This record gives sequence, C-alpha cells and structure tokens, in this order.
Amino acid sequence: QVRVVESGGGLVQAGDSLRLSCAASGRTFSNLPMGWFRQAPGKGREFVAAITWNGINTDYADSVKGRFTISRDNAKNTVYLQMNSLKPEDTAVYYCAIRARVAALPSIHSYDYDYWGQGTQVTVSS
Repeated sequence: QVRVVESGGGLVQAGDSLRLSCAASGRTFSNLPMGWFRQAPGKGREFVAAITWNGINTDYADSVKGRFTISRDNAKNTVYLQMNSLKPEDTAVYYCAIRARVAALPSIHSYDYDYWGQGTQVTVSS
C-alpha cells in the first residue's frame, strides 16, 4: 500500500525559512515525478512546485519563484520543499503529490497526480 507522509510544517514569522519533507513508501518512486501543492483557508488547492524523477527539470508557481526550492533524494524516496523568505500569504496546508506514471516534464495540474499525503500546516505570522 502506498503511503505519502509530509512533515516539517509549523508556525514561523515572516522572513523565516522552513523545509518540508515528504516520504513515500509502498512502491518504487525513483522514476516518478513529484510535486507540492497548497491550500489556504477558503481557497482551492494550488500548484507550488514540481520535479521530474531525475531532478533535472523543475517548475514553480510564480508566487514562490526565487524563494522556494524543490529537490528529491531517490535513495530515500523523499522529496523536499525548502521555503525561504516566507510571507503571510504562504500560510496554507501543504500537500505532497506523486504521479503514478513516468513523465518527461513536471506537471502543474493536480489531476495529473495520483498519490497524495495528508498535508502539513504552514503558518506565517506578520
């Protein structure tokens, strides 16, 4: 059974940094694209970042470019999201997502992802 578990969320002040981790188990993930999405209170789920299986190709939402970095460690079946210069508008539940099919490019669309974690809360105070 596939399990996707996020960790690393918390309450921080504006300008601080956090690193989210997402550990997957239950099948081979080293050849699959991974991504991060987030959902703020009262809003829909939005794309944050995505990465291909080899880490060569990444994509970011405009709102986080230059501040967030996605990376992965295939030996650990883990994907990370380094978040710097956090802003109050980054407050949301952050979800890790994994595609079940091999793809050459990262996807920004939630419907392309098959496995999801339960989410981790990130709260940024001003």
